[in-house]
Amino acid sequence: MADLKLRDRDAIQTKEGIIFRVFGYSQPKDSYICDAEYASSKIFSSTDPRAPRENRNERFYKFYNDEGLRLISEKYSQYLVNHEMLGLKIVGVPENLIGEVRQPQVRLQELLKNDPTDQLLAAMEQVLDIASNKAGVSKTSFGVFGSMLHGFHHPRYSDIDFTIYGKAENQKIVQTISQLYADSSSRLINEFTSEAVMAGKRWLFKNFTVQEFVWHQRRKMIYGIYDDRPNSGRIIKAEFEPVKAWNEIKNEYDADTRITQRGWVRLKALVTTDDDAPFIPSVYGIEPLEVLNGPKEAIEATRIFSYMEEFRQQVQRDETIIVEGALEEVSSSKGNYLQVTLTYCPRYYEQVLKTYSN
Repeated sequence: MADLKLRDRDAIQTKEGIIFRVFGYSQPKDSYICDAEYASSKIFSSTDPRAPRENRNERFYKFYNDEGLRLISEKYSQYLVNHEMLGLKIVGVPENLIGEVRQPQVRLQELLKNDPTDQLLAAMEQVLDIASNKAGVSKTSFGVFGSMLHGFHHPRYSDIDFTIYGKAENQKIVQTISQLYADSSSRLINEFTSEAVMAGKRWLFKNFTVQEFVWHQRRKMIYGIYDDRPNSGRIIKAEFEPVKAWNEIKNEYDADTRITQRGWVRLKALVTTDDDAPFIPSVYGIEPLEVLNGPKEAIEATRIFSYMEEFRQQVQRDETIIVEGALEEVSSSKGNYLQVTLTYCPRYYEQVLKTYSN
């Protein structure tokens, strides 16, 4: 396998003005699987009031729902790359079409070189100081993604979005954030303290209640809000998103491996491993206990493989869980195995991963 030069949450901008987020760590040769996040106003516009972003005198719009996929499918098919394992073309960027690369770690260090130029950057540095000092994690293990990565954050409306690199570093941050949430003087609060956080939001999941969602999000200890009212008058969302360190990454993409759909399944299972649960893709080893619906062969499934943000760090080792998604057979020269995959698909909102007891 070729060494990867980009990893999850790194960003690519193309000459047309499309900004992609690199997705995960296993990539085809000479290309990167991505999610389309923004596009220049020169090629795309949106009436959604949440969409506009300003960057260096240029306007961008954020994609919502399937807007990015539709734009690429209809006008920019060069950003559909061949995924041999799936036998499909999916959104991605060939290396020879990369215009500019933006990496969260590099961007954060650039921002820290100078005094903050607005209230949001000042708040970001305060939160970074608190988390880094309390956890004993170097600031070089952090990055910034989202609008701050691209230089079009809004001082009064944007959030603080951190990446944290390395498994050990992320464990320290989770433990530290838990302590900070319990300390009112830190001014950091768990975003999911109550179900009120979901008030007014449209809920589409069919097998996952709002109450279940909030309970699972609350215990992840990566979603917070920072009370910056003494300085900026704002309460600001602050996220701490896990990303693997370079020495933890193994590119598992294999053009000779095939993934075959075996139907839709709902399983009751025991989680046997959760080391890669915080990352994208999230991988959970499982021991199936009962096939509740779908192909009976699912009783032989050995893992859950999830690309869904909602289900990162969702369940823990030794917990009994419910999972519903696509049953797949992975076939390679090393042998075959079954997995339940959670990903972007027509049945997106039927998918679920949750504790059985909750």
